[in-house]
Amino acid sequence: MAHTPEAFDELTGGAVPEWRAGVAVPHLQMLVVPTHEAGVVLGPEGRRTLRHEWAHLGLSSELGGLRAPRWFNEGYAQWASGGFDASQGWRLRVLLALGRAPPMDSLELRWPSDRSQAEVAYLLSASAITYLLEGSGERGLAIFVERWRSLRSFETAFRVTFGVTSSQFEEDWKKHVKDRYGWLLMLSHSAVFWMFLALLLLFMVRVRKGRDREQLARLRAGELPDRPAFWTEDGDEGGSEDGIPG
Repeated sequence: MAHTPEAFDELTGGAVPEWRAGVAVPHLQMLVVPTHEAGVVLGPEGRRTLRHEWAHLGLSSELGGLRAPRWFNEGYAQWASGGFDASQGWRLRVLLALGRAPPMDSLELRWPSDRSQAEVAYLLSASAITYLLEGSGERGLAIFVERWRSLRSFETAFRVTFGVTSSQFEEDWKKHVKDRYGWLLMLSHSAVFWMFLALLLLFMVRVRKGRDREQLARLRAGELPDRPAFWTEDGDEGGSEDGIPG
């Protein structure tokens, strides 16, 4: 337990973002949790954080210290601490559509320190593990972990257990996300819906203004001029000479 921010930094080596609510240190089988903010530990999110970090320690112990890909490690911990929040599926759909979802293997290199980027990485990892469990169940996951520990190779155990490479699994997962969390779900999210509606109204206003300008131009083109062509000085003089005598 770290009772001060300084103690938390000392125990974690100062390499942990300040927004992190807990850290697992698998090689020491140690869990570091800040206690200077009581709500962090005692609230619902605090309990979820504890389950998340304990899952990291449990997986590491089960694997005998084998190094796990970051996306799998974090996804497993997310699943163990409550699972994937399906209401956030629209975010993945948007990120994939814009090409902004990071590749799974890139998460192995370095976990994002920026909170918003880290949230995306957690979301991606949790969704991938949820998709894996939907196809194989918890029994399939347990068999995979056993084979992984026995073969001492994540990729080999993954291919033998699930019948695909991790790269092919990633492609299948992306297609699953696009199919399951389509544009209707994205638009049903309030923030996105109102943004879309505002853009639609803005577009309609611009179209209407353009039509009004065109209609006004046509009306002006059909109006009589203030001084008709026959109201000229020459015409006035000719009229006085050829007019009816009094």
